[in-house]
Amino acid sequence: MAEDAPAPTHLQLFLGMQQVALSSFGGGLSAWSERIVVEERQWMRKEEFITGLTVARLFPGPNQINMAVYIGSRFRGLTGAIAALLGILLLPFSLLMLLGLGYYYLNMNMAVDRVLAGVITASAGMALSMGFKIAGAYARDPVAMVLAGASFIAMTVFHVRLVPLVLVAGPLAMAWYWPRQEKP
Repeated sequence: MAEDAPAPTHLQLFLGMQQVALSSFGGGLSAWSERIVVEERQWMRKEEFITGLTVARLFPGPNQINMAVYIGSRFRGLTGAIAALLGILLLPFSLLMLLGLGYYYLNMNMAVDRVLAGVITASAGMALSMGFKIAGAYARDPVAMVLAGASFIAMTVFHVRLVPLVLVAGPLAMAWYWPRQEKP
């Protein structure tokens, strides 16, 4: 976001988060969130977004709910967090309830099964897209790549659970990247 640009209003936060939620219905929230918040609306720079996403992933709960709260509070405090949270939840929750009701009555239909298979495939593609975007931002940082690679190997090869991995890798990463004063 440009230094002199005004912060988004409560309505803009609500509508922006609603756009994120509706654009990514079925998956890919991180990718759509980055596209809308950073590329389209230019509320944050990519580095700020990645920092916020990292913070959002460290807290319990859904990442994008945490990210909406982070974005809203960054610009408008508590009321901004509430506006962004409502934006990301209100309409999608209502649509999900309607879809659930429809699925309850149509779940034996083969066409519904095929549509859901297509949605899952698109969702996986969006998750991969976000992974490649984040990897590009850290490609020039060998420590970040080693931490990411070690985490991937620990989870996929050694089946280390997420909580123990975060409890070990999180403090290591924080210690390495903690801001230090430069020696004169």
